[in-house]
Amino acid sequence: MFKVSKKIGAGMLLATMLVSTALTGCSGSSESSSGKSDGKIELSFMFRGQPQEQEAFKEVIKKYEEANPDVDVTMVITAPDQYDTKLKAAIAGRKIPDVFFYNPAQVKAYVNSGVLLDITEQVEGSEDIKLEDIWETGVDKYRYDGKTLGEGAIYGLPKDLGPFALGYNKTMFEEAGIPLPDKDKPYTWDEFISVSQELTKDTNGDGKMDQYGTGFNVNWALQPFVWSNGADWLDETKTKVTIDDPKFTEALQWFADHQNKYKITPSIGEAQTLDTYQRWLKGQLAFFPVGPWDMGAFKEQLKFEYDLIPWPAGSTGKSAAWIGSLGIGVGSTTKHPEEAAELAMYLSADQEGQQALVDAQVQLPNSMEVAKSWSEDTSIKPENKQEFLDIINDYGRGFPAEHTYTGEWYEEFFKNIQPVLDGKQTAEEYVKEAQPKMQKLLDAAIEQEKQAAK
Repeated sequence: MFKVSKKIGAGMLLATMLVSTALTGCSGSSESSSGKSDGKIELSFMFRGQPQEQEAFKEVIKKYEEANPDVDVTMVITAPDQYDTKLKAAIAGRKIPDVFFYNPAQVKAYVNSGVLLDITEQVEGSEDIKLEDIWETGVDKYRYDGKTLGEGAIYGLPKDLGPFALGYNKTMFEEAGIPLPDKDKPYTWDEFISVSQELTKDTNGDGKMDQYGTGFNVNWALQPFVWSNGADWLDETKTKVTIDDPKFTEALQWFADHQNKYKITPSIGEAQTLDTYQRWLKGQLAFFPVGPWDMGAFKEQLKFEYDLIPWPAGSTGKSAAWIGSLGIGVGSTTKHPEEAAELAMYLSADQEGQQALVDAQVQLPNSMEVAKSWSEDTSIKPENKQEFLDIINDYGRGFPAEHTYTGEWYEEFFKNIQPVLDGKQTAEEYVKEAQPKMQKLLDAAIEQEKQAAK
């Protein structure tokens, strides 16, 4: 019933061994799940998340174990910034967790290397899963037929879809007497700068700015501006790096000018004193990105009203945004494929499990039907949750690295970008330096994919 694409390849092992050779504390690996403990089937579940997410998943696992008393789930919880490194180490050490989160950009490599189990028949044959009610965008991120992503067998289900919307401090606008943003019409870039400058203020007269218009992290907030300006990291064939496109350069320079020309975002020194996330929590920023995973924390920590709007539109006149996701996969070496697949489905699509996560306000519902009623529930803040659904349905897209075999070429773009953000290098100078480096890495990824296919 369950299929493994291949045995774990030497190439994958060598690559991951460069990261590490063991996963410290992964007691719930496939080795420990090879049998039963006190008559129970042992499964390991490796995941990451913010504190609110971690607590929510602990509760969901508790509910799963109560409903399945013959299964004991060992949770391996990892800090978000360490997760990929430790997962790769587990793979290299042949200790693949039974069930684990993974990035959609890893689908091709993990399938070709035999890390993931094909769970198509289990998903499609389940009476508890309504595949047609799960976001198609989410499911397709984990389909792969050996050639094309989004088609063929299912190698995981979405933990969630994470549309990255733009939030704004509604209270700050009201106190300043500035008209609230239109939730149906994005600002132009010029309008966005103008409003941000109005809201960048020294409120106590000490000569230092106490609130700013923005505080965007380039790794997560540059994409909407590049895309809305008609540019991208790759061409249509996904074989050429296109960051030297003048439209791309324009978007990057405009982003850097937030700090250096328009003075609407804290300088690097000010950000080190108090990072922009903390400034947002303290009500010191007018605009800040918001994902569904933030809602639980914001409910507890924000002392001001906030809401969601489309990202400012560049030369295309249309807003753009990215849709993040994590997949819930089943390890190919699991000794309990049936139970592992059932756990993955429970975490992704079971009504009880989903409701617990939605109640904790750490994600958007995977069920389209539930998501619609969720978005209309005014008791759940922010009010305009429809913006999340609009990103999924209308104008969101995946990260550039999701289209390629490995993501090193994309990561290279951000490695040396700080001088641009600090005004010490122009965007045009930077992309001329970075493009050939990125292209070389992309070419290597393309060749690696060809070799893996053989």
